[in-house]
Amino acid sequence: MKILVPVKRAIDYNVKVRVKPDNSAVDLTNAKMSINPFCEIAVEEAVRLKEKGIATEIVVVSIGNKSCQEQIRTSLALGADRGIQIDTELSLDSLQIAKLLQKVVEQEAPDLVILGKQSIDSDNNQTGQMLAALTGMPQGTFASEVLVDASKVKVTREIDGGLQTIELSLPAVLTTDLRLNEPRYASLPNIMKAKRKPLEVKPAAEYGVELTSGVKVLKVEPPAQRSGGIKVADVAELVDKLRNEAKVI
Repeated sequence: MKILVPVKRAIDYNVKVRVKPDNSAVDLTNAKMSINPFCEIAVEEAVRLKEKGIATEIVVVSIGNKSCQEQIRTSLALGADRGIQIDTELSLDSLQIAKLLQKVVEQEAPDLVILGKQSIDSDNNQTGQMLAALTGMPQGTFASEVLVDASKVKVTREIDGGLQTIELSLPAVLTTDLRLNEPRYASLPNIMKAKRKPLEVKPAAEYGVELTSGVKVLKVEPPAQRSGGIKVADVAELVDKLRNEAKVI
């Protein structure tokens, strides 16, 4: 079984995000970048399936400029076998990314595609669903447990009412939730080995996908600063402030 895992380069979740002075975008100057946490969970799940003898090859793909090779190499250090960088300097929206991944799926013919359910920067939560629609493959989103058996995969997914288990025919597209697994740390020997694993760079223009984004970011603003708390003398004053100042009751 071949597994394809798309990964995204995103600002590290421990970093305090800054907005550019002109409010055009998030300021990434000297910011630490990492694999998107949900994508890291997808890589870990693919590696676990390989360790169980279910998967035979894990291919990691990332879309972006040369800097995203860092995240591909990290994925290779975690246990993936080879990487593909789709090279572009453009800022792409979810549909364009899904169309590029569709072309990769057509070329690689994976039995399973595992993606993070969303990225922590744009939080769109739509690339996996779009990819499934474009490829005509069944999809299991928000997976908290994955069991592969022959030509079927059972996915336990988190929904508003609790847990739902569905069975999909392979090939299929899965998106990972936080509770699916806990990613491992890459060991130093594996980091060194990752440098020798194959990483193919392909220009995005080769795939014949229209790369002009139809989405435009108008403005980016930081969250409003929270004001300091106050002490009240009694319950009556508290109720008065909640009603007349906060206007929540």
